[in-house]
Amino acid sequence: MPKFVIEREIPGAGKLGKNELQAISQKSCGVLREMGPQIQWVQSYVTDDKIYCVYNAPDEALVRKHAQQGGFPANEVAQLRTVIDPTTAEA
Repeated sequence: MPKFVIEREIPGAGKLGKNELQAISQKSCGVLREMGPQIQWVQSYVTDDKIYCVYNAPDEALVRKHAQQGGFPANEVAQLRTVIDPTTAEA
């Protein structure tokens, strides 16, 4: 299944507390349950003013639908083409 990275611009994201992040996560999971198993949240990275999320989904449209239904920004959505890491240098 294709994998996508979503850039969400959320000013002050890095200052969100545990309860706020939990509420955002619960909202996302609730929307995902309603949408069915064809879209999956893998993980997210929180920076000062953005959250970068990794999702598995059949297409970008479904990723954007999740964002719209959850009330989350999806400023940029990019499909991952490959993953590299330090072991790539050894191949």
